[in-house]
Amino acid sequence: MRAVPKPPAAAAPTVAPAAPLRANLAEQVYAQLKAEMDDFQLVPGDRFSEAELGQRLGVSRTPVREALFRLRNEGYLDVELKSGWYVKPIDFGKLEQLYDLRVLLELASVQRLCAHTGTPAEALDTLKALWLVPAAERLADPREVGLLDEQFHATLVRAAGNAEIARVHWDVTERIRIIRHLDFTRADRVEATYNEHAKILRAVIQRKPDQAQLLLKTHVEQSKAEVRKITLATLHEARERAARAQRRHGT
Repeated sequence: MRAVPKPPAAAAPTVAPAAPLRANLAEQVYAQLKAEMDDFQLVPGDRFSEAELGQRLGVSRTPVREALFRLRNEGYLDVELKSGWYVKPIDFGKLEQLYDLRVLLELASVQRLCAHTGTPAEALDTLKALWLVPAAERLADPREVGLLDEQFHATLVRAAGNAEIARVHWDVTERIRIIRHLDFTRADRVEATYNEHAKILRAVIQRKPDQAQLLLKTHVEQSKAEVRKITLATLHEARERAARAQRRHGT
């Protein structure tokens, strides 16, 4: 019997890597620009073109454009036909509304935490190790303390156990980050943050909801007050301070 020839093996499917790669690059450009705005390297009024940005970051125009339009949709940037992209002015009214929302979310979370019975959650033990420390062991770098401040409040909210509240709270945190960073350009705010966090944490651990909520609200309102003091000159001064700090550290 004559052998029946086997059909040719099907070629392995090929997957074009272009789309995933472009999406990854767009995400990187997006994250880079957000970080530059948070660190005052880009401030309201700064202008740039897609070509300039692509050249500076070493990526093609397509992922740059995707990142820019995402930031425009989120309210950070805008574009004009003749003059290109620019960082939008700060919307102070919206920032105050976001702070109001933040207060509501954090007060509700602290109420839930204080209602829990039993020993403090592991998350609270982590916060104790960071914030209930002798003055000699406290961090002095405003940037580090600012990042830990974000995590302090986010951890309290997450520890309360409502994932949706935690998600909304983190979205608010990202949208007010620039104001919080301005708050930590002053040395006195670093010391005050340690003292205020310690009081809030002790009240939560001792299951004193009224005291914890009052301390927390006062603490956040102090940060919110900085919103009313911001001018374009303030942001440019913050940019100069950040640039000097980078030069001192050789970055």
